[in-house]
Amino acid sequence: MKTINIVHSLTLAVSLLGASSVQAQSPEQIAQEVLATHPVIDGHNDAPEQIAERFDGDLSQVDFRNTFQTLGHGAKPMHTDIARLRQGKVGGQFWSVWIDPDLPQFEAVHKVIEQIDIVHQLVAQYPEDLQLALSADDVEAAQKKGRIASLIGMEGGHSIGNSLAVLRQTYALGARYMTLTHWKTLDWADSATDAPKSDGLSEFGISVVAEMNRLGMMVDISHVSEATMNDTLDATRAPVIFSHSSANGVTSHPRNVPDAVLKRLPTNGGLVMVTFVPSYVSAENRDWDAGQKAEIARAAALYPGDESARTAHLAEWNDANPVPPVTATDIADHIDHIREIAGIDHIGIGGDYDGIRFTPDNLSDVSSYPVLFAELASRGYSAADLAKIARGNILRVMRETESTAAAMARNKK
Repeated sequence: MKTINIVHSLTLAVSLLGASSVQAQSPEQIAQEVLATHPVIDGHNDAPEQIAERFDGDLSQVDFRNTFQTLGHGAKPMHTDIARLRQGKVGGQFWSVWIDPDLPQFEAVHKVIEQIDIVHQLVAQYPEDLQLALSADDVEAAQKKGRIASLIGMEGGHSIGNSLAVLRQTYALGARYMTLTHWKTLDWADSATDAPKSDGLSEFGISVVAEMNRLGMMVDISHVSEATMNDTLDATRAPVIFSHSSANGVTSHPRNVPDAVLKRLPTNGGLVMVTFVPSYVSAENRDWDAGQKAEIARAAALYPGDESARTAHLAEWNDANPVPPVTATDIADHIDHIREIAGIDHIGIGGDYDGIRFTPDNLSDVSSYPVLFAELASRGYSAADLAKIARGNILRVMRETESTAAAMARNKK
């Protein structure tokens, strides 16, 4: 009898173990399940710039449901369309409106309004799939209707032409964040990739931050110098965002976020929307990128006026110097580092699709977000952690920014 009981117990244990293994979810399943109810809100996508450059801003030439078929003036397909946004479990997208920092002030203002108009046209053309969002509540409302919340972020303070009035009017047109600089230092804010003028923010720069707080526009400090980051954190009354940056402690790059700044984020409440730009997330790729740019300059000096010779020279260099691989594991390393320094509440995603020449090998376009979330799940990130990274953290920052503006309005009365 005792032997029979032992055999029965072993059989039951094996049976239960088998059932448990069947029920256990793979990282891919966890990612899909989380993103089904907490779809990604991505902080930065340059599709409006692509539409402006490839199609001269004419949306009648674009099938945004499937941009593989419409190259326009571009040599390669875009990274973004509605079909792939759906596949990638994207529930909200900050569409970047970027214009050349070298443009004269008045032309910059003109061009940024045209870019904002492209976003409005996109939403109007695809009302079953896209919905304009001006607040966190709007984002939630779009999700309930099964639509992709479309938000607007201005990439670079040169867009306002040194005018708070223009800042206010771009907010009125729907812009809900502004990156203080792009690659070029402004009269009032220093860039990470140009010589400084103000050692951070000038007095006018501080007034820009204050006005953004009053309006309820998020202050984006991607692309700015470390001094500008710190001055902004000193000046702002609302959380900041880095709409597309990664961790300098993992890959040293002037556009990444230093650990000293990461340590300030818990007090401020802001977040880093980790980017997929290969040269930001891999030191090997950063060095390759610098080498290729140097070779482009060398080819121009060697073969002035001879484009075919330059092209052949660069093709030979590229064959001898293949692009170092970058994958979702590299992105996840940056997320790990930011979690360690700042905490899980201060991480988001800002892919920079359609704004980069190369993408990570297994994150080739906007359909790829589940790959990254599966990588995070394999590292032990919980479903709650993944939901925060996907959308919870940026929605919190949006709500706190809106609350700051409401409090400032009440106090003024």
